[in-house]
Amino acid sequence: MDGVKHRNHEDFRKKVANVASGIVNLLNLKNAQYGDSVFKPVRIFSKSDSQEALRVRIDDKLSRLARGNDSIESDIDIVNDLIGYLILLRISMDGDTDE
Repeated sequence: MDGVKHRNHEDFRKKVANVASGIVNLLNLKNAQYGDSVFKPVRIFSKSDSQEALRVRIDDKLSRLARGNDSIESDIDIVNDLIGYLILLRISMDGDTDE
């Protein structure tokens, strides 16, 4: 029984590491595509700070997820974006930005 428990624990750890690694890759890819637009936005229309802007993006993603319309993006893409936005929000809450 101990072997099964250990194997299940290892499977869990691998799954968590795989998903987390995918989110890290997504954040790095989007940062390369858009520059540091989260923490150093151009601010053409909005004057909100990074935390407020992230909260708006999170609200938009949650709204799409609640509506369940995957014609624009899949639920998995929305969840991945949400996780990424929440990580960025957490970073901004620590004050680890140049803003």
